[in-house]
Amino acid sequence: MPMRAHIGDHLIVESPTTGATRRDGEIVGVHHHDGTPPYDVRWSDSGQVSLVFPGPDAHIQTEARTSARPLSDAEVTALVRDASAAPSMHNAQPWRFRYFRGKRLFHVTADLARTLPHSDADLRALHLGCGAALMNLRVAAAHTGRPPTTRLLPDPAEPTLLAAVSLTGPLGDEDDLAALYPAVHSRHTSRSPFAETEIPEPVRAALREAAEAEGVSLSFATGWHLQTVLDLALEAEARNLTDSGSAEDLTHWARLSEQTPRSAAEGVPPYAFGPRRRGGKAPVRDFAGGKPVPGRESADFESTPQLALLATPDDRPQDWLRAGQAMERVLLTATLEGLSSSFITQALEWPDLRWPLRDPVAGAGHVHMVLRLGYGPPGPRTPRRPTRHTLDIQP
Repeated sequence: MPMRAHIGDHLIVESPTTGATRRDGEIVGVHHHDGTPPYDVRWSDSGQVSLVFPGPDAHIQTEARTSARPLSDAEVTALVRDASAAPSMHNAQPWRFRYFRGKRLFHVTADLARTLPHSDADLRALHLGCGAALMNLRVAAAHTGRPPTTRLLPDPAEPTLLAAVSLTGPLGDEDDLAALYPAVHSRHTSRSPFAETEIPEPVRAALREAAEAEGVSLSFATGWHLQTVLDLALEAEARNLTDSGSAEDLTHWARLSEQTPRSAAEGVPPYAFGPRRRGGKAPVRDFAGGKPVPGRESADFESTPQLALLATPDDRPQDWLRAGQAMERVLLTATLEGLSSSFITQALEWPDLRWPLRDPVAGAGHVHMVLRLGYGPPGPRTPRRPTRHTLDIQP
Protein backbone atom coordinates (compact mmCIF):
# COMPACT_ATOMS: atom_id res chain seq x y z
CA MET A 1 0.00 0.00 0.00
CA PRO A 2 1.45 3.40 -0.92
CA MET A 3 2.40 5.84 1.82
CA ARG A 4 -0.26 8.47 2.53
CA ALA A 5 -0.10 11.50 4.82
CA HIS A 6 -1.82 14.75 5.76
CA ILE A 7 -0.43 18.11 6.78
CA GLY A 8 0.40 17.86 10.47
CA ASP A 9 1.48 14.21 10.36
CA HIS A 10 5.06 13.31 11.20
CA LEU A 11 7.57 11.61 8.95
CA ILE A 12 9.84 9.30 10.92
CA VAL A 13 13.08 8.23 9.26
CA GLU A 14 14.72 5.31 11.06
CA SER A 15 18.47 5.13 10.79
CA PRO A 16 19.82 1.90 9.28
CA THR A 17 22.93 2.31 11.44
CA THR A 18 22.76 0.84 14.92
CA GLY A 19 23.04 3.53 17.56
CA ALA A 20 22.43 6.42 15.16
CA THR A 21 19.74 9.00 15.84
CA ARG A 22 16.58 8.80 13.81
CA ARG A 23 15.08 11.96 12.26
CA ASP A 24 11.55 13.13 12.57
CA GLY A 25 9.85 16.03 10.92
CA GLU A 26 6.44 17.58 10.57
CA ILE A 27 4.79 17.31 7.15
CA VAL A 28 3.93 20.90 6.23
CA GLY A 29 3.12 20.34 2.56
CA VAL A 30 1.48 17.57 0.55
CA HIS A 31 1.87 17.72 -3.23
CA HIS A 32 -0.78 15.18 -4.24
CA HIS A 33 -4.45 15.19 -3.32
CA ASP A 34 -4.32 11.51 -2.32
CA GLY A 35 -1.58 12.17 0.24
CA THR A 36 1.15 10.25 -1.56
CA PRO A 37 4.77 11.51 -1.61
CA PRO A 38 6.66 13.75 -1.99
CA TYR A 39 6.19 15.90 1.10
CA ASP A 40 7.50 19.20 2.41
CA VAL A 41 8.97 18.31 5.78
CA ARG A 42 10.04 20.70 8.54
CA TRP A 43 12.73 18.77 10.44
CA SER A 44 12.51 19.02 14.22
CA ASP A 45 16.29 19.12 14.68
CA SER A 46 16.88 22.13 12.43
CA GLY A 47 13.55 23.80 11.69
CA GLN A 48 14.45 23.71 7.99
CA VAL A 49 11.91 22.65 5.36
CA SER A 50 12.94 20.30 2.56
CA LEU A 51 11.24 18.29 -0.17
CA VAL A 52 11.37 14.60 0.78
CA PHE A 53 10.76 11.43 -1.23
CA PRO A 54 10.55 8.90 1.64
CA GLY A 55 12.49 5.69 1.31
CA PRO A 56 11.83 2.25 2.80
CA ASP A 57 13.30 3.35 6.13
CA ALA A 58 10.56 5.96 6.64
CA HIS A 59 7.02 5.78 7.98
CA ILE A 60 4.18 8.15 8.82
CA GLN A 61 3.11 8.82 12.39
CA THR A 62 -0.42 10.17 12.48
CA GLU A 63 -1.38 9.89 16.12
CA ALA A 64 0.89 12.74 17.28
CA ARG A 65 -0.69 15.76 15.69
CA THR A 66 1.43 18.90 15.40
CA SER A 67 -0.95 21.14 17.31
CA ALA A 68 -0.37 19.04 20.44
CA ARG A 69 3.42 19.40 20.29
CA PRO A 70 5.29 22.48 21.56
CA LEU A 71 7.09 24.52 18.91
CA SER A 72 10.86 24.62 18.85
CA ASP A 73 12.53 28.03 18.74
CA ALA A 74 13.48 27.31 15.12
CA GLU A 75 9.82 26.70 14.25
CA VAL A 76 8.73 29.89 16.00
CA THR A 77 11.38 31.81 14.08
CA ALA A 78 10.21 30.29 10.80
CA LEU A 79 6.62 31.38 11.48
CA VAL A 80 7.72 34.94 12.19
CA ARG A 81 9.84 34.95 9.05
CA ASP A 82 6.72 34.00 7.10
CA ALA A 83 4.66 36.68 8.84
CA SER A 84 7.26 39.33 8.09
CA ALA A 85 7.00 38.73 4.35
CA ALA A 86 3.88 40.94 4.49
CA PRO A 87 3.78 44.33 2.77
CA SER A 88 3.73 47.62 4.67
CA MET A 89 3.69 51.26 3.66
CA HIS A 90 7.16 52.25 2.43
CA ASN A 91 8.29 48.81 3.68
CA ALA A 92 8.54 50.22 7.21
CA GLN A 93 7.75 46.78 8.73
CA PRO A 94 6.04 48.27 11.82
CA TRP A 95 5.54 45.01 13.70
CA ARG A 96 7.02 42.99 16.50
CA PHE A 97 6.22 39.48 17.74
CA ARG A 98 6.40 37.96 21.21
CA TYR A 99 5.96 34.22 21.65
CA PHE A 100 5.09 32.61 25.00
CA ARG A 101 6.27 28.99 24.94
CA GLY A 102 4.14 27.77 27.83
CA LYS A 103 0.92 29.15 26.38
CA ARG A 104 1.80 28.56 22.72
CA LEU A 105 0.68 32.13 22.18
CA PHE A 106 1.88 34.92 19.89
CA HIS A 107 1.44 38.61 20.59
CA VAL A 108 1.57 40.88 17.56
CA THR A 109 2.49 44.42 18.59
CA ALA A 110 2.96 47.76 16.84
CA ASP A 111 6.50 49.13 16.65
CA LEU A 112 5.90 52.85 17.10
CA ALA A 113 9.51 53.60 16.24
CA ARG A 114 8.67 52.69 12.64
CA THR A 115 5.86 55.12 11.89
CA LEU A 116 5.38 57.63 9.08
CA PRO A 117 4.46 60.75 11.08
CA HIS A 118 3.29 62.82 8.12
CA SER A 119 1.84 60.23 5.73
CA ASP A 120 0.23 58.09 8.46
CA ALA A 121 -0.50 60.44 11.33
CA ASP A 122 -3.45 58.36 12.61
CA LEU A 123 -1.49 55.05 12.35
CA ARG A 124 -4.09 53.52 10.04
CA ALA A 125 -1.43 52.32 7.58
CA LEU A 126 0.58 50.88 10.49
CA HIS A 127 -2.45 48.80 11.48
CA LEU A 128 -2.93 47.68 7.87
CA GLY A 129 0.66 46.48 7.66
CA CYS A 130 0.46 44.68 11.00
CA GLY A 131 -2.85 43.16 9.90
CA ALA A 132 -1.15 41.83 6.76
CA ALA A 133 1.62 40.31 8.90
CA LEU A 134 -1.05 38.78 11.14
CA MET A 135 -2.69 37.17 8.11
CA ASN A 136 0.63 35.68 7.02
CA LEU A 137 1.13 34.32 10.52
CA ARG A 138 -2.32 32.69 10.41
CA VAL A 139 -1.59 31.22 6.98
CA ALA A 140 1.80 29.88 8.05
CA ALA A 141 0.41 28.39 11.25
CA ALA A 142 -2.43 26.67 9.37
CA HIS A 143 0.08 25.37 6.83
CA THR A 144 2.04 23.67 9.60
CA GLY A 145 -1.08 22.05 11.04
CA ARG A 146 -1.56 24.54 13.89
CA PRO A 147 -4.81 26.38 13.17
CA PRO A 148 -4.69 29.72 14.99
CA THR A 149 -7.30 31.32 17.19
CA THR A 150 -7.02 35.10 16.85
CA ARG A 151 -8.23 37.96 19.05
CA LEU A 152 -7.86 41.55 17.87
CA LEU A 153 -6.92 44.26 20.38
CA PRO A 154 -7.20 41.83 23.32
CA ASP A 155 -6.19 44.34 26.01
CA PRO A 156 -7.66 47.88 25.92
CA ALA A 157 -4.97 48.99 28.37
CA GLU A 158 -2.28 48.12 25.79
CA PRO A 159 -3.17 49.83 22.49
CA THR A 160 0.07 48.65 20.88
CA LEU A 161 -0.93 45.01 21.48
CA LEU A 162 -2.78 44.48 18.22
CA ALA A 163 -3.52 40.76 18.29
CA ALA A 164 -3.12 37.58 20.31
CA VAL A 165 -2.77 34.38 18.30
CA SER A 166 -3.15 31.05 20.10
CA LEU A 167 -1.86 27.89 18.43
CA THR A 168 -3.83 25.50 20.62
CA GLY A 169 -7.10 25.58 18.68
CA PRO A 170 -8.81 22.51 17.21
CA LEU A 171 -7.46 21.05 14.00
CA GLY A 172 -9.21 22.02 10.79
CA ASP A 173 -10.59 25.41 11.88
CA GLU A 174 -8.63 27.33 9.23
CA ASP A 175 -7.56 24.66 6.76
CA ASP A 176 -8.57 26.95 3.88
CA LEU A 177 -5.77 29.34 4.84
CA ALA A 178 -3.10 26.67 4.40
CA ALA A 179 -3.71 26.63 0.65
CA LEU A 180 -2.48 30.24 0.47
CA TYR A 181 0.95 29.44 1.89
CA PRO A 182 2.80 29.01 -1.46
CA ALA A 183 2.10 32.69 -2.19
CA VAL A 184 3.52 34.05 1.10
CA HIS A 185 7.06 34.47 -0.20
CA SER A 186 6.27 34.76 -3.92
CA ARG A 187 3.98 37.80 -3.46
CA HIS A 188 5.90 41.00 -4.21
CA THR A 189 4.83 44.51 -5.06
CA SER A 190 5.25 45.19 -8.78
CA ARG A 191 5.60 48.81 -9.91
CA SER A 192 5.99 47.80 -13.56
CA PRO A 193 3.36 48.23 -16.29
CA PHE A 194 0.62 45.61 -16.48
CA ALA A 195 -1.11 44.28 -19.59
CA GLU A 196 -4.47 45.68 -20.63
CA THR A 197 -5.93 42.18 -20.26
CA GLU A 198 -9.10 42.27 -18.17
CA ILE A 199 -9.20 40.16 -15.03
CA PRO A 200 -11.86 37.45 -15.59
CA GLU A 201 -15.00 37.59 -13.49
CA PRO A 202 -14.35 34.22 -11.77
CA VAL A 203 -11.00 35.58 -10.55
CA ARG A 204 -12.61 38.82 -9.40
CA ALA A 205 -15.21 36.77 -7.54
CA ALA A 206 -12.45 34.80 -5.79
CA LEU A 207 -10.81 38.06 -4.70
CA ARG A 208 -14.12 39.39 -3.36
CA GLU A 209 -14.66 36.15 -1.43
CA ALA A 210 -11.16 36.41 0.06
CA ALA A 211 -11.94 39.89 1.40
CA GLU A 212 -15.40 38.92 2.63
CA ALA A 213 -13.89 36.05 4.62
CA GLU A 214 -12.31 38.76 6.80
CA GLY A 215 -15.45 40.90 7.02
CA VAL A 216 -14.25 43.42 4.41
CA SER A 217 -15.81 44.39 1.07
CA LEU A 218 -13.84 44.52 -2.18
CA SER A 219 -15.11 46.34 -5.25
CA PHE A 220 -13.53 47.14 -8.61
CA ALA A 221 -13.83 50.79 -9.63
CA THR A 222 -15.37 51.26 -13.07
CA GLY A 223 -16.67 54.09 -15.23
CA TRP A 224 -16.95 57.48 -13.58
CA HIS A 225 -15.92 56.04 -10.21
CA LEU A 226 -12.64 54.74 -11.67
CA GLN A 227 -11.94 58.19 -13.13
CA THR A 228 -12.67 59.77 -9.75
CA VAL A 229 -10.23 57.42 -8.00
CA LEU A 230 -7.56 58.17 -10.62
CA ASP A 231 -8.10 61.93 -10.29
CA LEU A 232 -7.85 61.76 -6.50
CA ALA A 233 -4.64 59.70 -6.68
CA LEU A 234 -3.06 62.17 -9.08
CA GLU A 235 -4.12 65.11 -6.90
CA ALA A 236 -2.54 63.42 -3.87
CA GLU A 237 0.63 62.62 -5.81
CA ALA A 238 0.95 66.28 -6.80
CA ARG A 239 0.51 67.33 -3.18
CA ASN A 240 3.10 64.82 -2.01
CA LEU A 241 5.71 66.22 -4.38
CA THR A 242 5.42 69.67 -2.81
CA ASP A 243 4.60 68.75 0.80
CA SER A 244 7.67 68.84 3.01
CA GLY A 245 6.27 66.28 5.47
CA SER A 246 5.46 63.70 2.78
CA ALA A 247 8.85 64.28 1.21
CA GLU A 248 10.48 63.73 4.60
CA ASP A 249 8.72 60.38 5.06
CA LEU A 250 9.67 59.31 1.55
CA THR A 251 13.31 60.33 1.97
CA HIS A 252 13.45 58.50 5.27
CA TRP A 253 12.35 55.18 3.75
CA ALA A 254 13.54 55.33 0.14
CA ARG A 255 17.27 54.68 -0.03
CA LEU A 256 18.34 57.41 -2.45
CA SER A 257 21.67 58.39 -0.95
CA GLU A 258 24.28 57.33 1.57
CA GLN A 259 22.86 59.93 3.94
CA THR A 260 19.48 58.19 4.09
CA PRO A 261 19.27 56.78 7.66
CA ARG A 262 18.01 53.33 6.69
CA SER A 263 19.59 49.92 6.93
CA ALA A 264 19.81 47.48 4.05
CA ALA A 265 16.98 45.41 5.60
CA GLU A 266 14.19 47.97 5.36
CA GLY A 267 12.62 50.64 3.21
CA VAL A 268 12.25 50.66 -0.57
CA PRO A 269 15.57 50.33 -2.45
CA PRO A 270 15.94 51.97 -5.89
CA TYR A 271 15.83 48.63 -7.69
CA ALA A 272 12.20 48.29 -6.54
CA PHE A 273 11.06 51.76 -7.70
CA GLY A 274 9.98 50.45 -11.09
CA PRO A 275 10.21 52.54 -14.27
CA ARG A 276 9.20 56.17 -14.40
CA ARG A 277 5.78 56.60 -15.91
CA ARG A 278 5.97 57.99 -19.45
CA GLY A 279 2.34 57.46 -20.40
CA GLY A 280 -0.83 55.72 -19.30
CA LYS A 281 -3.16 56.34 -16.37
CA ALA A 282 -1.94 53.96 -13.66
CA PRO A 283 -1.16 56.27 -10.71
CA VAL A 284 2.01 54.53 -9.53
CA ARG A 285 3.97 56.33 -6.82
CA ASP A 286 7.33 57.74 -7.85
CA PHE A 287 9.57 56.67 -4.98
CA ALA A 288 12.36 58.76 -6.46
CA GLY A 289 10.38 61.89 -5.63
CA GLY A 290 11.10 63.31 -9.07
CA LYS A 291 14.85 62.89 -8.64
CA PRO A 292 16.95 61.12 -11.29
CA VAL A 293 18.01 57.55 -10.54
CA PRO A 294 20.92 56.20 -12.61
CA GLY A 295 19.82 53.45 -14.97
CA ARG A 296 16.11 53.92 -14.33
CA GLU A 297 14.00 53.59 -17.47
CA SER A 298 10.67 55.08 -18.49
CA ALA A 299 7.65 53.08 -19.63
CA ASP A 300 4.03 53.36 -20.68
CA PHE A 301 1.57 52.05 -18.09
CA GLU A 302 -2.02 50.84 -18.45
CA SER A 303 -4.54 53.17 -20.04
CA THR A 304 -7.32 51.49 -18.04
CA PRO A 305 -5.85 50.33 -14.72
CA GLN A 306 -7.81 47.76 -12.74
CA LEU A 307 -8.22 49.13 -9.23
CA ALA A 308 -9.86 47.30 -6.33
CA LEU A 309 -11.01 49.12 -3.19
CA LEU A 310 -11.14 47.51 0.25
CA ALA A 311 -13.64 49.05 2.67
CA THR A 312 -15.44 48.50 5.97
CA PRO A 313 -18.60 50.11 7.40
CA ASP A 314 -16.68 51.59 10.36
CA ASP A 315 -13.32 53.29 10.73
CA ARG A 316 -11.77 52.06 13.97
CA PRO A 317 -8.43 50.39 14.72
CA GLN A 318 -10.07 46.94 14.69
CA ASP A 319 -11.46 47.75 11.23
CA TRP A 320 -7.97 48.71 10.06
CA LEU A 321 -6.63 45.37 11.32
CA ARG A 322 -9.40 43.48 9.56
CA ALA A 323 -8.73 45.44 6.38
CA GLY A 324 -5.02 44.60 6.61
CA GLN A 325 -5.79 40.91 6.94
CA ALA A 326 -8.25 41.08 4.06
CA MET A 327 -5.71 42.98 1.96
CA GLU A 328 -3.10 40.26 2.39
CA ARG A 329 -5.63 37.46 1.89
CA VAL A 330 -6.65 39.12 -1.40
CA LEU A 331 -3.02 39.58 -2.45
CA LEU A 332 -2.11 35.96 -1.70
CA THR A 333 -5.16 34.79 -3.64
CA ALA A 334 -4.27 37.12 -6.52
CA THR A 335 -0.71 35.77 -6.58
CA LEU A 336 -1.96 32.19 -6.84
CA GLU A 337 -4.23 33.33 -9.70
CA GLY A 338 -1.22 34.67 -11.62
CA LEU A 339 -1.86 38.35 -10.93
CA SER A 340 0.66 41.03 -10.00
CA SER A 341 -0.18 43.87 -7.65
CA SER A 342 0.83 47.22 -6.24
CA PHE A 343 -0.65 49.80 -3.90
CA ILE A 344 -2.31 53.12 -4.70
CA THR A 345 -2.20 54.82 -1.29
CA GLN A 346 -1.60 58.46 -2.18
CA ALA A 347 -5.18 59.68 -1.70
CA LEU A 348 -5.52 57.64 1.52
CA GLU A 349 -2.79 59.80 3.07
CA TRP A 350 -4.93 62.97 2.83
CA PRO A 351 -8.11 62.99 4.99
CA ASP A 352 -9.98 65.28 2.60
CA LEU A 353 -9.23 62.98 -0.36
CA ARG A 354 -9.83 59.67 1.34
CA TRP A 355 -13.60 59.97 1.84
CA PRO A 356 -14.39 60.78 -1.84
CA LEU A 357 -12.67 57.51 -2.85
CA ARG A 358 -15.77 55.56 -1.86
CA ASP A 359 -18.45 54.70 -4.36
CA PRO A 360 -21.55 56.47 -2.99
CA VAL A 361 -23.83 54.27 -5.11
CA ALA A 362 -22.45 51.06 -3.58
CA GLY A 363 -22.22 52.60 -0.11
CA ALA A 364 -18.89 50.91 0.52
CA GLY A 365 -18.18 52.79 3.76
CA HIS A 366 -14.61 53.69 4.62
CA VAL A 367 -11.93 52.85 2.06
CA HIS A 368 -8.70 51.55 3.58
CA MET A 369 -6.71 50.44 0.54
CA VAL A 370 -6.70 50.77 -3.23
CA LEU A 371 -5.00 47.84 -4.98
CA ARG A 372 -3.74 47.92 -8.56
CA LEU A 373 -4.08 44.43 -10.01
CA GLY A 374 -3.26 42.94 -13.39
CA TYR A 375 -1.13 40.64 -15.47
CA GLY A 376 2.48 41.74 -15.51
CA PRO A 377 5.96 40.95 -14.27
CA PRO A 378 6.29 39.97 -10.62
CA GLY A 379 7.95 42.59 -8.49
CA PRO A 380 11.42 42.19 -7.02
CA ARG A 381 11.93 40.87 -3.52
CA THR A 382 12.37 43.75 -1.10
CA PRO A 383 14.39 43.39 2.11
CA ARG A 384 13.05 42.27 5.47
CA ARG A 385 14.54 42.78 8.92
CA PRO A 386 16.18 39.75 10.56
CA THR A 387 13.84 37.96 12.97
CA ARG A 388 16.27 38.64 15.82
CA HIS A 389 15.13 42.27 15.57
CA THR A 390 11.40 41.49 15.55
CA LEU A 391 10.93 38.38 17.73
CA ASP A 392 11.09 37.92 21.48
CA ILE A 393 10.60 34.38 22.84
CA GLN A 394 9.37 34.10 26.42
CA PRO A 395 9.10 31.01 28.65
